[in-house]
Amino acid sequence: MATLYFHIPFCKRICSYCDFYKVGAMELLPKVIENLHHELDERSTYLSERKLTSIYFGGGTPSLVHPIEIERLINHARERFDCSEVKEITLEANPDDINEEYAVALAQTSVNRVSLGIQSFDDRVLQFMNRRHTGTEAEEAVKRLRAIGIENISIDIIFGIAGFGDSHLSESLQRAISLDVEHISAYHLTVEERTRLGVLVRKGEYTPISDEESEREFLMVHDALCDAGYDHYEVSNFAKPNLKARHNSAYWQGVEYLGIGPGAHSFSGNNRTWCTSSAKEYSEGEYMYESEELSPVDHYNEYVMTSLRTSQGIDLEYVERHFGKARLEHIERNASTWIEAQCLMRHANRLFIPSTRFLVSDSIIESFFV
Repeated sequence: MATLYFHIPFCKRICSYCDFYKVGAMELLPKVIENLHHELDERSTYLSERKLTSIYFGGGTPSLVHPIEIERLINHARERFDCSEVKEITLEANPDDINEEYAVALAQTSVNRVSLGIQSFDDRVLQFMNRRHTGTEAEEAVKRLRAIGIENISIDIIFGIAGFGDSHLSESLQRAISLDVEHISAYHLTVEERTRLGVLVRKGEYTPISDEESEREFLMVHDALCDAGYDHYEVSNFAKPNLKARHNSAYWQGVEYLGIGPGAHSFSGNNRTWCTSSAKEYSEGEYMYESEELSPVDHYNEYVMTSLRTSQGIDLEYVERHFGKARLEHIERNASTWIEAQCLMRHANRLFIPSTRFLVSDSIIESFFV
């Protein structure tokens, strides 16, 4: 099985915290969309597995693309791959793009899951993050998606934002829960150097919250969403029963994937390739790639990293079978300290981080690397 990802790196407005590759040159969008089709033709043989399980449109802001063009890309994928097992086709969207006209057009496509970048329901926080919607518009977008029959909706929220007190996070969580969406991704605000927020930090105009505040807010998110019936199945992801994100879960399980578009990454088992991040060059039909071959150590480290970010954790039998007894013994030696500190748990042949301790997962994961 494999997955397919289309990267649409365009944004009408650049968020203050975002470090993903994106551009505001909307005049390039039509040619980029055209060349997504060309690249798909050229790159479809990259995957050894010809059967897809999910298709994902990410960005940037894929909802800047008309649904007709989204459906054309989906149909093109069907020509190149066996899509009989595709259960999930996701479109990332900004709430203010989901107006009545767009929703009606989207209803005519094969998209059956929408991921809304809401981030907060507090208009003050949204303004600080330079988002282009309001909390009310976010709620209206969810209602419009429900009205056209989208039964699988995910929303993003951000916590760990200094200067607004606990009330903004508590309100956002309650409004998110009241929408009864199937999936919620909750991310801690990260200050990246090349962002507007990074500039504010360097100028001394913004101070990130402390580690203690981060842990408290993380637990606020965890408790509120778990009490509402969501499963905290990955560091930043919560889902209702049987509604985990299929596409993202495939990444964590080491499934092959093909990424199409400027800045998109692909993985074929032993090789990782990524397209140069230049929408202008891409719009001109110039696809420059970089790549790396993964060593056995790379495979082991990536398995540890992706597995310990999920509630399933590390399968010790899998480690011994695929990486050898020495790697298994390395894990077991390093696990004891974390188990004593109650940051790691063992059940039969599985080692996993309790979801309440996911915030410190990076430190735990690094200790198992070789």
